[in-house]
Amino acid sequence: MSRNLRIIENLKSELLEDIATLYRHLADPVLEDTRDVAADTLSEMIVICYLLGKRLGVDFSTMDRHIAKKIRLGLINENEIEKYFGDLSELARVRSGELHKK
Repeated sequence: MSRNLRIIENLKSELLEDIATLYRHLADPVLEDTRDVAADTLSEMIVICYLLGKRLGVDFSTMDRHIAKKIRLGLINENEIEKYFGDLSELARVRSGELHKK
């Protein structure tokens, strides 16, 4: 039990550190590798969220179902980012395996 709580606290700290790293990077107008840093940091945050969910008793497949549900709801409710850019539709296709790496 105490080991799990320690891991949860570490994951929360890592997540906050990654958010701070991303914010700092986005605030620096001189940096040119924004896409690489964003891809690396955001993907790490997603992994941390999955691991945190697992430690909180939410298995990976449940997380995936909830993510899919959020995407569907965004599509149904005509989420603003979907309306203007089609990002949720693209994300749904990527998750379903329709789109491959560019």
